[in-house]
Amino acid sequence: MNKLTECILNRNSSLMPVWFMRQAGRYLPEFRKIREKNQNFIKLCLNSDLVTDITLQPMNRFDLDAAIIFSDILMIPYGLNQEVEFKKNFGPKLGNLNIDKIINTNNNEFIKKLSPVYEGIRKVKKKIKNQNLIGFVGAPWTLLVYMMNRESPKKNFDINYINKNKSASNKILKKIEEAICLHVDKQIEAGANVIQIFDSWANLLPGNELENYCYMPTLKIVEHIKKSKIPAICFPRGIKNNYINFCSIVKPDCISIDYEIDPSWIKDKVNGIPIQGGMDPKILLTEKENIKKNVEKFITIFSDYPYIFNLGHGVIPETKPEIIEYVIKILRERKR
Repeated sequence: MNKLTECILNRNSSLMPVWFMRQAGRYLPEFRKIREKNQNFIKLCLNSDLVTDITLQPMNRFDLDAAIIFSDILMIPYGLNQEVEFKKNFGPKLGNLNIDKIINTNNNEFIKKLSPVYEGIRKVKKKIKNQNLIGFVGAPWTLLVYMMNRESPKKNFDINYINKNKSASNKILKKIEEAICLHVDKQIEAGANVIQIFDSWANLLPGNELENYCYMPTLKIVEHIKKSKIPAICFPRGIKNNYINFCSIVKPDCISIDYEIDPSWIKDKVNGIPIQGGMDPKILLTEKENIKKNVEKFITIFSDYPYIFNLGHGVIPETKPEIIEYVIKILRERKR
Protein backbone atom coordinates (compact mmCIF):
# COMPACT_ATOMS: atom_id res chain seq x y z
CA MET A 1 0.00 0.00 0.00
CA ASN A 2 1.47 3.38 -1.03
CA LYS A 3 1.65 6.40 1.27
CA LEU A 4 -1.52 8.23 0.20
CA THR A 5 -3.57 5.06 0.32
CA GLU A 6 -2.13 4.13 3.71
CA CYS A 7 -2.80 7.61 5.10
CA ILE A 8 -6.38 7.70 3.79
CA LEU A 9 -7.69 4.15 4.14
CA ASN A 10 -5.83 3.23 7.34
CA ARG A 11 -5.93 6.80 8.69
CA ASN A 12 -2.22 6.61 9.41
CA SER A 13 -1.30 9.91 11.04
CA SER A 14 2.46 9.25 11.09
CA LEU A 15 3.02 9.56 7.32
CA MET A 16 2.04 13.06 6.12
CA PRO A 17 2.47 12.38 2.38
CA VAL A 18 2.90 15.29 -0.02
CA TRP A 19 1.81 16.18 -3.55
CA PHE A 20 0.62 19.41 -5.16
CA MET A 21 -2.42 20.27 -7.24
CA ARG A 22 -1.14 21.40 -10.66
CA GLN A 23 2.27 19.98 -9.82
CA ALA A 24 2.74 19.32 -13.54
CA GLY A 25 2.19 22.79 -14.96
CA ARG A 26 3.36 26.21 -16.07
CA TYR A 27 5.76 26.87 -13.18
CA LEU A 28 8.05 24.16 -14.66
CA PRO A 29 10.28 25.28 -17.57
CA GLU A 30 10.17 21.77 -19.06
CA PHE A 31 6.37 21.95 -19.18
CA ARG A 32 6.45 25.39 -20.83
CA LYS A 33 8.69 24.00 -23.57
CA ILE A 34 6.18 21.27 -24.40
CA ARG A 35 3.27 23.70 -24.20
CA GLU A 36 4.90 26.15 -26.63
CA LYS A 37 5.07 23.43 -29.26
CA ASN A 38 1.55 22.16 -28.53
CA GLN A 39 -0.88 25.06 -28.64
CA ASN A 40 -4.03 22.91 -28.83
CA PHE A 41 -4.63 21.96 -25.21
CA ILE A 42 -7.21 19.24 -25.89
CA LYS A 43 -4.86 17.58 -28.40
CA LEU A 44 -2.10 17.77 -25.82
CA CYS A 45 -4.32 15.99 -23.27
CA LEU A 46 -4.96 13.29 -25.90
CA ASN A 47 -1.29 12.65 -26.68
CA SER A 48 -0.50 9.74 -24.35
CA ASP A 49 3.29 10.07 -24.80
CA LEU A 50 3.29 13.77 -23.90
CA VAL A 51 0.78 13.18 -21.09
CA THR A 52 3.23 10.61 -19.67
CA ASP A 53 6.21 12.98 -19.99
CA ILE A 54 4.34 15.90 -18.38
CA THR A 55 2.92 13.79 -15.53
CA LEU A 56 6.41 12.53 -14.72
CA GLN A 57 8.15 15.93 -14.90
CA PRO A 58 7.53 16.84 -11.23
CA MET A 59 8.16 13.22 -10.19
CA ASN A 60 11.61 13.39 -11.78
CA ARG A 61 12.38 16.70 -10.03
CA PHE A 62 10.90 16.26 -6.57
CA ASP A 63 10.46 13.68 -3.81
CA LEU A 64 6.66 13.47 -4.15
CA ASP A 65 4.37 10.73 -2.89
CA ALA A 66 1.91 10.84 -5.77
CA ALA A 67 1.66 11.57 -9.46
CA ILE A 68 -1.57 13.06 -10.79
CA ILE A 69 -2.31 12.34 -14.42
CA PHE A 70 -1.98 15.36 -16.68
CA SER A 71 -5.47 15.93 -18.05
CA ASP A 72 -8.43 18.27 -17.59
CA ILE A 73 -11.89 18.05 -16.07
CA LEU A 74 -13.32 19.23 -19.41
CA MET A 75 -12.31 15.99 -21.11
CA ILE A 76 -15.76 14.72 -20.03
CA PRO A 77 -17.75 17.33 -22.03
CA TYR A 78 -15.37 16.61 -24.92
CA GLY A 79 -16.10 12.88 -24.55
CA LEU A 80 -19.84 13.70 -24.58
CA ASN A 81 -19.50 15.42 -27.98
CA GLN A 82 -19.59 19.03 -26.86
CA GLU A 83 -16.83 21.01 -28.54
CA VAL A 84 -14.13 22.20 -26.14
CA GLU A 85 -11.24 24.53 -26.89
CA PHE A 86 -8.89 26.62 -24.78
CA LYS A 87 -8.31 30.17 -26.00
CA LYS A 88 -5.20 32.08 -24.96
CA ASN A 89 -5.95 34.80 -22.37
CA PHE A 90 -9.56 33.62 -22.23
CA GLY A 91 -9.71 30.04 -20.96
CA PRO A 92 -12.10 27.27 -21.97
CA LYS A 93 -14.71 27.87 -24.65
CA LEU A 94 -17.36 25.19 -25.14
CA GLY A 95 -19.56 24.68 -28.18
CA ASN A 96 -23.34 24.87 -28.47
CA LEU A 97 -25.21 22.59 -26.11
CA ASN A 98 -26.90 19.90 -28.19
CA ILE A 99 -28.75 17.98 -25.47
CA ASP A 100 -29.82 15.10 -27.73
CA LYS A 101 -26.28 14.64 -29.02
CA ILE A 102 -24.88 14.62 -25.48
CA ILE A 103 -27.50 12.27 -24.05
CA ASN A 104 -27.17 9.87 -26.99
CA THR A 105 -23.39 9.55 -26.68
CA ASN A 106 -22.89 5.85 -26.00
CA ASN A 107 -20.26 4.39 -23.68
CA ASN A 108 -18.08 2.94 -26.43
CA GLU A 109 -17.96 6.27 -28.25
CA PHE A 110 -17.05 8.08 -25.03
CA ILE A 111 -14.30 5.59 -24.15
CA LYS A 112 -12.87 5.71 -27.67
CA LYS A 113 -12.62 9.51 -27.59
CA LEU A 114 -10.86 9.47 -24.22
CA SER A 115 -8.77 6.31 -24.71
CA PRO A 116 -5.47 8.29 -24.90
CA VAL A 117 -6.12 9.48 -21.32
CA TYR A 118 -6.30 5.87 -20.13
CA GLU A 119 -3.27 4.93 -22.22
CA GLY A 120 -1.35 7.77 -20.54
CA ILE A 121 -2.27 6.38 -17.12
CA ARG A 122 -1.05 2.91 -18.15
CA LYS A 123 2.26 4.36 -19.32
CA VAL A 124 2.78 6.42 -16.16
CA LYS A 125 1.90 3.42 -13.99
CA LYS A 126 4.77 1.46 -15.52
CA LYS A 127 7.22 4.24 -14.64
CA ILE A 128 6.37 4.88 -10.99
CA LYS A 129 6.98 2.30 -8.31
CA ASN A 130 6.38 3.52 -4.78
CA GLN A 131 4.11 6.47 -5.43
CA ASN A 132 0.36 6.66 -5.83
CA LEU A 133 -1.15 7.52 -9.20
CA ILE A 134 -4.10 9.91 -8.89
CA GLY A 135 -6.82 10.01 -11.51
CA PHE A 136 -9.43 12.74 -11.36
CA VAL A 137 -12.78 14.05 -12.52
CA GLY A 138 -14.76 17.25 -12.24
CA ALA A 139 -17.76 17.01 -9.92
CA PRO A 140 -21.21 16.90 -11.57
CA TRP A 141 -22.08 20.49 -10.61
CA THR A 142 -18.85 22.00 -11.93
CA LEU A 143 -19.18 20.14 -15.24
CA LEU A 144 -22.84 21.19 -15.53
CA VAL A 145 -21.77 24.82 -15.06
CA TYR A 146 -19.15 24.62 -17.81
CA MET A 147 -21.42 22.75 -20.21
CA MET A 148 -24.38 25.10 -19.81
CA ASN A 149 -22.41 28.32 -19.36
CA ARG A 150 -20.02 27.38 -22.21
CA GLU A 151 -17.14 29.25 -20.58
CA SER A 152 -15.59 29.86 -17.18
CA PRO A 153 -18.27 31.09 -14.75
CA LYS A 154 -15.89 33.64 -13.28
CA LYS A 155 -16.44 35.66 -16.45
CA ASN A 156 -20.19 35.33 -16.78
CA PHE A 157 -22.60 33.14 -14.81
CA ASP A 158 -26.24 33.25 -13.76
CA ILE A 159 -27.53 30.33 -11.68
CA ASN A 160 -31.08 31.35 -12.66
CA TYR A 161 -30.33 30.17 -16.18
CA ILE A 162 -29.77 26.64 -14.86
CA ASN A 163 -32.83 26.79 -12.60
CA LYS A 164 -35.07 28.15 -15.36
CA ASN A 165 -33.98 25.28 -17.61
CA LYS A 166 -34.60 22.58 -14.99
CA SER A 167 -35.59 19.86 -17.45
CA ALA A 168 -32.45 20.34 -19.56
CA SER A 169 -30.26 20.72 -16.44
CA ASN A 170 -31.52 17.47 -14.93
CA LYS A 171 -31.06 15.52 -18.17
CA ILE A 172 -27.52 16.77 -18.60
CA LEU A 173 -26.70 16.24 -14.93
CA LYS A 174 -27.81 12.60 -15.12
CA LYS A 175 -25.68 12.03 -18.22
CA ILE A 176 -22.71 13.77 -16.58
CA GLU A 177 -22.99 11.48 -13.53
CA GLU A 178 -22.99 8.40 -15.80
CA ALA A 179 -20.00 9.72 -17.77
CA ILE A 180 -18.04 10.53 -14.59
CA CYS A 181 -18.55 6.99 -13.27
CA LEU A 182 -17.43 5.54 -16.60
CA HIS A 183 -14.38 7.84 -16.74
CA VAL A 184 -13.49 6.86 -13.16
CA ASP A 185 -13.79 3.15 -13.96
CA LYS A 186 -11.51 3.42 -16.99
CA GLN A 187 -8.91 5.40 -15.02
CA ILE A 188 -8.90 2.81 -12.23
CA GLU A 189 -8.72 -0.01 -14.77
CA ALA A 190 -5.68 1.70 -16.33
CA GLY A 191 -3.88 1.96 -12.99
CA ALA A 192 -5.09 4.98 -11.00
CA ASN A 193 -5.28 4.03 -7.32
CA VAL A 194 -6.73 7.28 -5.92
CA ILE A 195 -9.44 9.48 -7.48
CA GLN A 196 -9.85 13.18 -6.72
CA ILE A 197 -13.16 14.92 -7.46
CA PHE A 198 -12.79 18.63 -8.18
CA ASP A 199 -15.89 20.71 -7.49
CA SER A 200 -14.13 23.90 -8.54
CA TRP A 201 -17.30 26.00 -8.69
CA ALA A 202 -19.16 24.71 -5.63
CA ASN A 203 -18.77 28.24 -4.23
CA LEU A 204 -21.31 29.52 -6.79
CA LEU A 205 -24.13 27.61 -5.11
CA PRO A 206 -26.34 29.32 -2.53
CA GLY A 207 -26.74 27.27 0.66
CA ASN A 208 -30.23 26.06 -0.24
CA GLU A 209 -28.97 24.55 -3.53
CA LEU A 210 -25.92 22.72 -2.17
CA GLU A 211 -27.79 19.50 -1.44
CA ASN A 212 -29.35 19.27 -4.91
CA TYR A 213 -26.31 20.18 -6.97
CA CYS A 214 -23.26 19.48 -4.80
CA TYR A 215 -23.86 16.95 -2.01
CA MET A 216 -26.18 14.40 -3.62
CA PRO A 217 -24.58 14.23 -7.10
CA THR A 218 -21.09 13.96 -5.55
CA LEU A 219 -22.32 11.30 -3.11
CA LYS A 220 -23.30 9.12 -6.10
CA ILE A 221 -19.79 9.41 -7.53
CA VAL A 222 -18.09 8.73 -4.18
CA GLU A 223 -20.25 5.64 -3.57
CA HIS A 224 -19.38 4.42 -7.07
CA ILE A 225 -15.63 4.88 -6.47
CA LYS A 226 -15.81 3.12 -3.10
CA LYS A 227 -17.12 -0.02 -4.84
CA SER A 228 -13.64 -0.35 -6.39
CA LYS A 229 -12.04 0.01 -2.93
CA ILE A 230 -10.19 3.05 -4.25
CA PRO A 231 -10.04 6.15 -2.01
CA ALA A 232 -12.01 9.20 -3.14
CA ILE A 233 -10.67 12.66 -2.28
CA CYS A 234 -13.24 15.47 -2.59
CA PHE A 235 -12.47 19.14 -3.11
CA PRO A 236 -15.68 21.22 -2.87
CA ARG A 237 -13.88 24.53 -3.18
CA GLY A 238 -15.21 27.63 -1.48
CA ILE A 239 -18.18 26.25 0.45
CA LYS A 240 -16.88 27.60 3.79
CA ASN A 241 -18.66 26.16 6.89
CA ASN A 242 -20.62 23.82 4.61
CA TYR A 243 -17.54 21.59 4.45
CA ILE A 244 -19.01 20.03 7.62
CA ASN A 245 -22.37 19.21 5.98
CA PHE A 246 -20.53 18.00 2.87
CA CYS A 247 -18.47 15.53 4.92
CA SER A 248 -21.42 14.24 6.95
CA ILE A 249 -23.51 13.60 3.82
CA VAL A 250 -20.96 12.63 1.15
CA LYS A 251 -18.55 10.81 3.52
CA PRO A 252 -15.47 11.09 1.28
CA ASP A 253 -12.41 9.02 2.18
CA CYS A 254 -10.46 12.29 2.35
CA ILE A 255 -11.50 15.95 2.23
CA SER A 256 -9.32 18.50 0.45
CA ILE A 257 -9.68 21.98 1.94
CA ASP A 258 -9.22 25.36 0.28
CA TYR A 259 -7.12 28.16 1.75
CA GLU A 260 -10.12 29.98 3.27
CA ILE A 261 -10.65 27.13 5.74
CA ASP A 262 -9.05 27.27 9.19
CA PRO A 263 -7.22 23.92 9.46
CA SER A 264 -7.56 23.78 13.28
CA TRP A 265 -11.30 24.36 13.01
CA ILE A 266 -12.03 21.69 10.42
CA LYS A 267 -9.81 19.10 12.08
CA ASP A 268 -12.24 19.01 14.99
CA LYS A 269 -15.39 18.94 12.84
CA VAL A 270 -15.07 16.04 10.35
CA ASN A 271 -15.02 12.97 12.63
CA GLY A 272 -11.54 11.77 11.77
CA ILE A 273 -11.87 11.94 7.97
CA PRO A 274 -8.33 12.44 6.58
CA ILE A 275 -7.68 16.01 5.44
CA GLN A 276 -5.63 17.28 2.52
CA GLY A 277 -4.27 20.69 1.60
CA GLY A 278 -5.25 24.12 2.84
CA MET A 279 -2.17 26.28 2.45
CA ASP A 280 -2.59 29.40 0.30
CA PRO A 281 -0.55 28.93 -2.93
CA LYS A 282 0.40 32.63 -2.78
CA ILE A 283 2.51 31.87 0.30
CA LEU A 284 4.97 30.10 -2.02
CA LEU A 285 5.64 33.49 -3.66
CA THR A 286 6.87 34.99 -0.35
CA GLU A 287 10.18 34.82 1.55
CA LYS A 288 11.50 31.43 2.66
CA GLU A 289 11.13 32.32 6.34
CA ASN A 290 7.41 32.94 5.86
CA ILE A 291 7.00 29.77 3.80
CA LYS A 292 8.71 27.70 6.52
CA LYS A 293 6.52 29.25 9.24
CA ASN A 294 3.33 28.39 7.31
CA VAL A 295 4.39 24.85 6.39
CA GLU A 296 5.32 24.20 10.03
CA LYS A 297 1.92 25.50 11.11
CA PHE A 298 0.23 22.72 9.12
CA ILE A 299 2.75 20.16 10.39
CA THR A 300 1.96 21.13 13.99
CA ILE A 301 -1.82 21.23 13.57
CA PHE A 302 -1.92 17.82 11.90
CA SER A 303 0.91 16.11 13.83
CA ASP A 304 -1.53 13.57 15.29
CA TYR A 305 -4.09 13.49 12.49
CA PRO A 306 -4.18 11.73 9.07
CA TYR A 307 -3.13 14.54 6.74
CA ILE A 308 -1.81 14.92 3.19
CA PHE A 309 0.21 18.07 2.65
CA ASN A 310 -1.00 20.03 -0.37
CA LEU A 311 -2.14 23.54 -1.21
CA GLY A 312 -5.62 25.03 -1.00
CA HIS A 313 -5.56 25.34 -4.80
CA GLY A 314 -3.13 24.69 -7.65
CA VAL A 315 0.52 25.77 -7.82
CA ILE A 316 0.64 29.33 -9.22
CA PRO A 317 2.63 29.65 -12.49
CA GLU A 318 4.97 32.26 -10.93
CA THR A 319 6.14 29.75 -8.28
CA LYS A 320 9.84 28.87 -8.47
CA PRO A 321 10.49 25.11 -8.74
CA GLU A 322 13.16 25.34 -6.03
CA ILE A 323 10.45 26.54 -3.60
CA ILE A 324 8.50 23.32 -4.13
CA GLU A 325 11.72 21.46 -3.34
CA TYR A 326 12.20 23.61 -0.23
CA VAL A 327 8.69 22.82 1.07
CA ILE A 328 9.20 19.08 0.54
CA LYS A 329 12.54 19.26 2.39
CA ILE A 330 10.81 20.88 5.41
CA LEU A 331 8.18 18.13 5.39
CA ARG A 332 10.72 15.31 5.10
CA GLU A 333 12.76 16.69 7.99
CA ARG A 334 9.78 17.24 10.28
CA LYS A 335 9.83 15.83 13.80
CA ARG A 336 7.78 12.66 13.93
